[in-house]
Amino acid sequence: MAPSEQSRETVLEYAGRIHDLEQTDHLLRWDSDVMMPTGGTTARSRQRSTLSKTIYDLRSSDALGRALDDLAGSELAGGDEAIVREIRREHEVASSVPRDLNRRLAEVTADAHEAWKRAKEHDDWAEFAPAFERHIELRREWAAHVDPDGDPYEVLWKNKLGYESQPFIDLSTVNRVFDRVRDELVPLIASIHDSDVDLASDAFSDRAPYDSAGQMRVNRRVLDVVGLDRSHARFDEAPHPFSYGNPYDVRLTTRFDESDPVDAITATMHEFGHTTYHHGLPREEYGTPLARARGLTIHGSQSGVWENHVAKSRAFWELIMPELRAEFPQLEDVSAADAYEAVNTVQDESRIRTAADELTYHMHIIVRTEIEQALIAGELAVADVPQVWADKYEEYLGVRPTSHRDGPLQDPHWAVNVPGFINYTLGHGVLAAQVWAAMADDVGDVDTLVREGEFDPIHEWMTESIHRHGQRYRPQELVRRATGREITADPFVEYVTEKFGSLYGL
Repeated sequence: MAPSEQSRETVLEYAGRIHDLEQTDHLLRWDSDVMMPTGGTTARSRQRSTLSKTIYDLRSSDALGRALDDLAGSELAGGDEAIVREIRREHEVASSVPRDLNRRLAEVTADAHEAWKRAKEHDDWAEFAPAFERHIELRREWAAHVDPDGDPYEVLWKNKLGYESQPFIDLSTVNRVFDRVRDELVPLIASIHDSDVDLASDAFSDRAPYDSAGQMRVNRRVLDVVGLDRSHARFDEAPHPFSYGNPYDVRLTTRFDESDPVDAITATMHEFGHTTYHHGLPREEYGTPLARARGLTIHGSQSGVWENHVAKSRAFWELIMPELRAEFPQLEDVSAADAYEAVNTVQDESRIRTAADELTYHMHIIVRTEIEQALIAGELAVADVPQVWADKYEEYLGVRPTSHRDGPLQDPHWAVNVPGFINYTLGHGVLAAQVWAAMADDVGDVDTLVREGEFDPIHEWMTESIHRHGQRYRPQELVRRATGREITADPFVEYVTEKFGSLYGL
């Protein structure tokens, strides 16, 4: 075997081992939330820690580095070129960060998470601030090792590894898109708050309760309608919905609120979107980057398509209301129009991100992202976050937090991850609208397809345009191939302006 061919085999071997271990960790995470006995936490933590360390050792391996160096400058086929590019990126990031720094980061984030829980319980930002400050300092140190000449926040954003990775999308793109979204949404939200239109906001909540067993039956039927491949997926209940997996085996979950069945349906559809991406990846490339998703922004576009553009459409509620009425007779007098209005009501006071409506949600993300950038740049002190948070909420959403619990302590993300929120808007909101618009241009009358339960054309377009490529292309090239242009806020702005303008008579 020629040296270059041997090096290629080495890269493929390492890629496959890393992928298998990541998939094993995802199964352990699924089991922790769905099946594991409550007393299993100690052993499970050790198991997942061992996997994490082993994945790090493989990514940073000297043998892998030598194989990658040997292939530098070699003529590689398109698929091999992409595999080497992706494995090289992860190797360079992993090998540039000292093991001791990774250890300290793990310790600090574990401490910060416990500090966050105590601080939220006591409603005291100052109780979380010291641990968060240490976390910020270590993130800056991590960025300096990976790229000492780069903007630290951009380095953190573009160099995550594994499932959370989002390489190759410049921070200038994020800022340009977020600036446009903020400038368009702030006046739109204000106009909606001034509107005297009265939507059927309580159509579901006024008819509670809805037992969890009945909701599970409804959600299973909905998944059958939209086309879940049950031979390669399992659906369960978990404390926080998620979807992990690969083309052969996906575990997706939802959660139930007995006061409102809509939350479970939209969460199920969100995770179904992620699941379709896993299922659409090419099985013949399993174990290589060609069968791995192209980062969280692309992943988020798929969950956003199915949650927002399908599950929050009037056509969808015309399709599934018979299923809901059959399970919950108290909904007999609720029309599809009522359901559509209830699902799309914009809150008068939107303070909590996880409870936000589709429109105001993105202002929650933009506030957090602006604060993150200022913290990493050293332009904002951790102690001043609550004040800046409150001022931005008043400016963007017309509300101020009533406590630290419904202010900067509401999310656990900053205890473990910075940046922690960008993809929720860049992918789930903005890119989802761009992908949906391109698909609709090609497929035709998507409302009729949804209303009649004909989802195959949507699946086929998404798989052909996005899923089957895995990581063959960089994100912006993949988006350009699928939609005709790189990531832009234009389709999202058009979508929310038309949808909410119509609902609220603007």
